[in-house]
Amino acid sequence: MRQKTRNVQHFILRNVSEHPRSIVAKTALEFGITRQSASRHVAQLVRSGQLSATGHTKGRAYKLEPYQEATTNLTIDDSLAEDRVWREWLAPKLKDIPGNVLDICHYGFTEMVNNVIDHSEGDTLSLGFTYSAREIELIVIDNGVGIFNKIQKAFDLDDPHHALLELAKGKLTTDPKNHTGEGIFFSSRMFDEFAIRSSELLFTREDNEDWLLDRASDITGTIIIMNIDPESTRIDRDVYDEFTSEHEDFGFTRTRIHVKLAQYEGERLISRSQAKRLLARFEQFKEVYLDFGGIESIGQAFADEIFRVFSNNHPDVQIYYGETTPDVERMIQRALSVKS
Repeated sequence: MRQKTRNVQHFILRNVSEHPRSIVAKTALEFGITRQSASRHVAQLVRSGQLSATGHTKGRAYKLEPYQEATTNLTIDDSLAEDRVWREWLAPKLKDIPGNVLDICHYGFTEMVNNVIDHSEGDTLSLGFTYSAREIELIVIDNGVGIFNKIQKAFDLDDPHHALLELAKGKLTTDPKNHTGEGIFFSSRMFDEFAIRSSELLFTREDNEDWLLDRASDITGTIIIMNIDPESTRIDRDVYDEFTSEHEDFGFTRTRIHVKLAQYEGERLISRSQAKRLLARFEQFKEVYLDFGGIESIGQAFADEIFRVFSNNHPDVQIYYGETTPDVERMIQRALSVKS
């Protein structure tokens, strides 16, 4: 296959999901070729099974088809080991991907499977795998007690929402003798998309943004979905380095928290008790970055508890912040101005 043909077809495979009905026109414009020529490239990809097509003429739409798909169900017992599941089930399916992407898949998959084995209290592990030109998707499902429910019970927290906030901070584990509480934190930042669904909550990270969506339907157990572009240039070591310090024996000393995870639907962040919920376990870190994206305003007591009271009581913890509205910035500066 000539290089130009490879380039054209690569463009089609990378962009068809965003432009299912206009991919022919987009391709023609991108490469300065006729629509007829672009149509021939698309038709060739349909014949090879890399695309599927529905509809006719102007209503025709194209869909990216996976190179590979697989699912399996495993019994959770003393014989189940995450390294063997990786080596025997998933790794053979990922032979052709770049080493940096393989490392991320290895880390995230084995961490999530190990969490199921050690923490879920379920008896069935279900795994899913899809590999296409645009993404590798890994799915890990268990029928246990549910991750947010277990954290809530173990740490005597208010509700599953509060458990999610603590999980997002990192360094949280119900078994500190055997686990560091780093797996979900780092996995969620290595993959392009990372989602946990359990109870009535869905926690999603996408494009370095945390957000929380309440669901009406409850589910048993936990579903984790991880997606990464097979052409990603991300390196796992870069993610580690962002949150560790060489001056602390490369320990997990930094964290980044989206403040809106501390906000319940319909409420404003105004009280000291809300701030204390957000501040819990900050003393385990040397640096904490608070992302105020999505927060329109905060109360004086909330800001004072974080930026004056906590900072005075924990001078070894540096709190940084960003993504503030003028109202939020004004309240933070007010608290900082009276810091003593």
